[in-house]
This record gives sequence, structure tokens and C-alpha cells, in this order.
Amino acid sequence: MDLLNTLVDKGLRRELPTRDEALAVLATSDDELLDVVAAAGKVRRQWFGRRVKLNYLVNLKSGLCPEDCSYCSQRLGSKAEILKYTWLKPDQATKAAAAGVAGGAKRVCLVASGRGPTDRDVDRVSRTIEAIKEQHEGVEVCACLGLLSEGQADRLRSAGADAYNHNLNTSEGTYGDITTTHTYADRVDTVQQAQAAGLSACSGLIAGMGESDADLVDVVFSLRALDPDSVPVNFLIPMEGTPLAKKWHLTPQRCLRILAMVRFVCPDVEVRLAGGREVHLRSMQPLALNLVNSIFLGDYLTSEGQSGQTDLDMIADAGFEVEGAGTTTLPEHRVQSAGGCGSHEGGCAPCGDSAESGPAAAKTVGVPAAQAAEAVAARTDLVAVRRRGAGTDLAPNA
Repeated sequence: MDLLNTLVDKGLRRELPTRDEALAVLATSDDELLDVVAAAGKVRRQWFGRRVKLNYLVNLKSGLCPEDCSYCSQRLGSKAEILKYTWLKPDQATKAAAAGVAGGAKRVCLVASGRGPTDRDVDRVSRTIEAIKEQHEGVEVCACLGLLSEGQADRLRSAGADAYNHNLNTSEGTYGDITTTHTYADRVDTVQQAQAAGLSACSGLIAGMGESDADLVDVVFSLRALDPDSVPVNFLIPMEGTPLAKKWHLTPQRCLRILAMVRFVCPDVEVRLAGGREVHLRSMQPLALNLVNSIFLGDYLTSEGQSGQTDLDMIADAGFEVEGAGTTTLPEHRVQSAGGCGSHEGGCAPCGDSAESGPAAAKTVGVPAAQAAEAVAARTDLVAVRRRGAGTDLAPNA
């Protein structure tokens, strides 16, 4: 296809595709899907070889969030039967992080529900960061605490944080449909504060909330302009007790097309396959490794993922290799231009929330009938609430 040849050439030159080209990737047929994956795979291998970076989530504070982000199982009014607990102590968080590091995780992502941290919360997280760094020299730590106030990013950086995650989640035009307690501009401002403090910025999206192809392209182009080091791609997990518990808009094929589009638009950044991969990609997860260069190991914030060993086996069986702690993730040109943290790149799940529920009034524009029909055959048996790991007495799934 001329389209794919053009996109590969642009990706190898780090040139931005046109909006029409990005939309065309999402519109390709299932018969063309392997060609799309192969083309995007060339771009992925150019900048990241066959390395896969492993990341591990530690949910420092679960549930009890006052924000109304409609996609989130931790939101105000959520009836999802998730774990709910207040702040983990530094030793508890360090113990949880150790499980991920033992499984090969290069980065630990510290996440807390809520609108944003108080100064006391920043002190608390800073102590946790210092404790993890003391026990695991060289491990990267990403904080994901919600909206930041002035000076908080600098304090996290001083405590040893390498990165900060705050996702845009969806397009600016549809953001008001999913959240009313803060704005899209608030999220952009937090990412920019992290960048100004020398933290590696991580910002991504959630697909499957009923958005149109144009919405997906809008948010990915906005991310390209914001220029984070890492772009996590979450796929909505409809959980019981959330507004879209029965709504399924994704197929494995659509997920692959979305990942390919993100790779073409953001060719040289760390593209992370995040929440929802097991539920929506299912047996096609290994194929997605040709598009992304980073995944989360084990469980997510409030839902279970597949076991850490299964992840490691999948990577090896697909012909990829786990990225070592001594390897710089980003291509050299991005490391040289990065502010402050150089080789520390990556990202986490949505800040203060998990990509596991959906908007009460989600748009359905652009969702083909075939995808709507997928709801009938959706693998709802794969949706499981997390009952182990941080905040429990049970060993984590790492």
C-alpha cells in the first residue's frame, strides 16, 4: 500500500503524518491488518529494536476519589467492588515495588487516587521514593498523583523521582463529556509542570470510550505536540459498578490499528501497552509487541492482569527481549534533548484513576456496527477486580 510505504518513510525520519493518513490507518480493513502491523513494526524496530521495557504499578492509595472522571472505577460514586485503602507506608510500598523489580521491571510507577496531592502527600510520596531508591539502586520511579500545584514537581524531582505521568485520556473536544471537576487544560498544565522540573513526562490516552476515529487522532496529535517521552495506550475495561459496565466498543483488530496509528504519529517515543490489553487483545497480545516497546508487568491499579511469568513467556515466545536496567530506552537524539533525566523515560496508568470504566454519556460516533456487535461476544469473563498485592495480605501477581 502506498499509504503504508509513506508512513514508514515518515516514521524513519520522525516526520509527522497528516491527519488524513492517521485516519486512514484506523480505517484499514482486517484483510490489510497484518500489512499495517508489519509497516508500523519497521518503525518500532528502527528506534527500539526488539526490546520490551517492563514497568510495575504500585497503587499507593486506592479508591475514595472526589473527582468524577466517568471512565474510572475509583471515581466519586463508583459502585465497582474494588479495593479501597488509604496511603501505604513507605515500607509497604517498597515491599510491593520489590515484587515488580524481582520480575524484571525497570520502572516502578507510584499511583494514588485523588484530584492531586497536598504538600503533605508530596512529603509522604517523597519518603517512599527515597525508600525504594535506597533498596533498589538504579530503578526508575515514576509518580502519578493527579494535578500538580506549583513547586510540587520540583520537590518530587529532588526526592529522586525520574518521571511524572498524567494522561490526556481523550480529545480536548470530548473531555467535558467524561469529566466536569477539572479540565483538559488542567491536565496539559500538569504535564508541562513536570517537564519544566526536569521530570520525564509521560502522557497517554484511553481508547474504547465510544470516541470517534477523529477523536483518537486529535488526542494523539495533541500528545505529539506536547512531546512526552512516553505514551501509554490504555483500552477501557468495562467493570461492573461503572457507567459503561455493559459497553464494549473494541475488538483485537481495532486495538492493533490504534496502536499502529500511535506508533506512526509518535515514532521515537516509548509507546506503552497499558490497561486492558488482556481483555481486548486477548490472544493477539504478542502481535502488539511489534507496535509497542513497553508493557506493564502483572496487575493494574484495580483490576487483575495476566501473571508476570506469562508476560515474560509471551515476550520470549514472540522473539523479543526484556530491556535491561543498564540500557537507555529512548533513542540517542531524544536523550540528548531531554531536560534533566536523560535515560529515564516511561509512563504509568491514568493519573489517580484506572482505565477500567467509561463515561456516563460517551459518544458513539464512528463506532462501526461490527464493533457494536462485538458486545454480544465480549469476553467479560476476563474482567477481574484486583484482590491481591499492594493494600492486601496476599502476594502480588508479578
